[in-house]
Amino acid sequence: MKALLALASSALALAGATPKAAPRFHVLAHVDPGGGYAGDVVGERHYAYLSSHAGRDCPAQGVRVYDLSNPRRPRHIATFADRGSQPELVHSWTEKTIVRRVKTSGFDGVLAVTSVQGCGDGLGGFALYDVTQPAQPKLLSVIRTQPRGSHEIWLAAARGHAWVYTAEAVAEFAMTPDAYGFHIWDVSNPGVPADVGGWSACRTLHKCSPLNPPPGRDSRILVHSVITNPGATRAYLAYWNLGTVILSIADPSHPLYLGRTARGQGNVHSDWLIRGGKVLLETHEIAHGRATVWNISRPSRPRKLSELRLPRRVRPGGEYPNFYGLADSVHDPKAAGRFGYFSWYAQGVALFDLSNLRRPRYLTRFRPPRDLDEHGLLCPGDRCTATWGVFPMAHYVLASDLNSGLWVLSRPR
Repeated sequence: MKALLALASSALALAGATPKAAPRFHVLAHVDPGGGYAGDVVGERHYAYLSSHAGRDCPAQGVRVYDLSNPRRPRHIATFADRGSQPELVHSWTEKTIVRRVKTSGFDGVLAVTSVQGCGDGLGGFALYDVTQPAQPKLLSVIRTQPRGSHEIWLAAARGHAWVYTAEAVAEFAMTPDAYGFHIWDVSNPGVPADVGGWSACRTLHKCSPLNPPPGRDSRILVHSVITNPGATRAYLAYWNLGTVILSIADPSHPLYLGRTARGQGNVHSDWLIRGGKVLLETHEIAHGRATVWNISRPSRPRKLSELRLPRRVRPGGEYPNFYGLADSVHDPKAAGRFGYFSWYAQGVALFDLSNLRRPRYLTRFRPPRDLDEHGLLCPGDRCTATWGVFPMAHYVLASDLNSGLWVLSRPR
């Protein structure tokens, strides 16, 4: 009888249960480092690495390191790749940083690589640091690449090696068809990186940026960013108006072309892999840009599954005066579990349920308060949101805003 009563009580409780609350973001902490503009953000262990952007007058501040042992109280514990610690970077800026645990014959610890771009005649390339002890980063090497350095960057460790992959956005044009916009560097000994290979759509596919493009139309073909799969056997190059190019890099000295996504919206900005590398998330830095979901299980014939659109109710009311269309442009994709996280400029961080890849479902967003955006990089003379990067961690989500710095958010469940 007691068992029956217990079952009945359970059934009544279920009948009267309230629906599960929709996932939401909650702010755990915010840090504005001041002095300039924030770039991308990445996390490793319980540390956040906040890069910096050049802005209008190149006040690049290097990479700021925060201890998030208590995610509600971030502690600034170090800065590296800044003009104070490295005078050669006084006219450079560091927008993108990747941090990885690396174990090779030449290095055993936590390695950070940051992209270096020159303002005017400033140094361009990338720099490597030992951040095994994040409070005491150690410079290992600085590599120059021409022209202007690496725009975005990637770091992978596999098969007893470590590699840095550079996206040199202004290197590859019809006037220099033999130049590589994509380079692979062996950094197994990070004190002495070696350039081991490269690839160019202009050189291999004869797909080059026109010297005299049609007026009012962005027809550039360039490598904007790069990621690899965990085994570092394939690279995915966000190739702006060419789509995402997929390469075999099992032999880093001889990258092989496998295929590419369709041109579609154009201005492919960044990529991210899900479902064991069989599905690609692709973002587009254009007016009303949408993230695209591709089945890439057959790299020679990527198949479009869906596009992620924001509901009209969350669209911004205006544009950035100096950057037409970017207020409604999707920037950077990440994913963890069933959730996709997208930095969407003026929209903030948008959260999607990716359980059904043919029908991704918008859930919610986090938008930094405008009254905290003091610098106004994309809207000089005004205050605006300009969310740059997003990085989900085990227990929280990191987000960076160009104008207001680092945000630590609760991770939706």
